[in-house]
Amino acid sequence: MKITWFGHSAFRVETGSAIVLIDPFLKNNPTFESAGADWGAAVEGVTHVVLTHGHSDHVGDTVEIAQQTGAKVITNYDLCMWLAKQGVSTFDPMNTGGTTDQGDFKVSLVRADHSAGLVEMDVGFPLGSANGAVLTPKEGPVLLHMGDTDIFSDMALINEIWAPQIGIVPIGDRFTMGARTASIACERFFKFKSVIPCHYGTFPIIDQSADAFVAAASGQNVVVPKVGASFDV
Repeated sequence: MKITWFGHSAFRVETGSAIVLIDPFLKNNPTFESAGADWGAAVEGVTHVVLTHGHSDHVGDTVEIAQQTGAKVITNYDLCMWLAKQGVSTFDPMNTGGTTDQGDFKVSLVRADHSAGLVEMDVGFPLGSANGAVLTPKEGPVLLHMGDTDIFSDMALINEIWAPQIGIVPIGDRFTMGARTASIACERFFKFKSVIPCHYGTFPIIDQSADAFVAAASGQNVVVPKVGASFDV
C-alpha cells in the first residue's frame, strides 16, 4: 500500500489497481499550495473518493475530481445525495456501521464525534453524520482514517472489529483531538503498526506542527510525512 499526504486530512491511498483519495481538500488548502504540490498529479488515475464528512475542508474538490476522472464517490447517504445534485454521477452511498465492496478494497464507515454541516455552501443542515473510514484491502494492511473526532471509549470496538494496522489520526486540537488526547486514543484503544498524524498546520487556529503529538506518542511508530511525498506501509 502506498500513501501520499496532501496536507490537512487529504490522503491518496494506492492498493491493488485502486487509487483512493480520502477527503480531497486540495485547492484552497494552504498546506497543499505552500508545498507546491501538483493538483493534476494528485488526482491522476483516481478510481475512488472516500469522504469522512460534509465539511468543506474534507469534501474539498470532490465534485471536480469525480467529473474529471469518473471516480466513484463513497460516503454517507445524505452527503452522497447532495453531491449527486452538484454533478457527481457515480457514487456508492452507505452509513455508519455499513461496509461496501469496491473490488480491491472494502470501505466501512465507523463512528466519529464531530459535526457535519456544510455552512460554507449555505447548506443549513448536517449532510449526514461524521465518520471515520476503514479501508480493508485484498492485500496489505487495514487502514483507519479517523476523520475529525474526539476520543471515545468505543474506539476499542472499532479495533476489535476491524483491527486496523495503519491509523490516520487528527491531532490539531480545537476542532478535533489535540496531541495528548490523540496519543492516548492510539495507545489505549488501538494496536497500530504505524500512526500518521493529520489535521494540523493548515489554519492558524489549530496546532501548527506534529511535534507535540510525536513527543506524547513516543512509544508508537509515528510517521510524519512530507506533503506530496509518497511512502509505503
